[in-house]
Amino acid sequence: MKALEHLRTINHHKLLVMKGCFKVGLYKQGLLHDLSKYTPSEFLVGCKYYQGTRSPNNAEREATGVSSAWLHHKGRNKHHYEYWIDYSLDRDEGIVGMKMPTRYVVEMFIDRVSASKTYQKENYQNGHPLEYYERGAAKLGNMIHKDTAALLHHLLKMLAEEGEEKTYDYIRRVILKNKRRLR
Repeated sequence: MKALEHLRTINHHKLLVMKGCFKVGLYKQGLLHDLSKYTPSEFLVGCKYYQGTRSPNNAEREATGVSSAWLHHKGRNKHHYEYWIDYSLDRDEGIVGMKMPTRYVVEMFIDRVSASKTYQKENYQNGHPLEYYERGAAKLGNMIHKDTAALLHHLLKMLAEEGEEKTYDYIRRVILKNKRRLR
């Protein structure tokens, strides 16, 4: 049954993100990550388009031209850079990505790693999240703020080159060290 399989996928992904967030000290974000996926507007669509090898949002988008579940999701979850898109104060720039708070960039990194593990399963390698990013979001220009993009790319590259343990330790000791009061 697709509903049960979709629920298992969501739970597996959420558990991986929670463990990653706990490793770096983002306990509240780990617990609250992606709760909107359990709402009817996201969960029911996910069940309908479930495939198990990629996000159902992509399948919905291919079938209908838009993903209603994704539009709902990105507007409620601060760890997506799309949540931070707004009009620039410079009228010539139009709509641009705003700089994300560091804790949400870290959660976005952990989310990407966990999504890759969820869908790649035993084929997962530490370079997969970087490859996925470079094929997509890295090409968005001003839709993702340059500082946000730089930090995310730095962490994904570190993961690919130095592994998960060293990257998570670096996030906890260096990236989030002076950010503790933000939670």
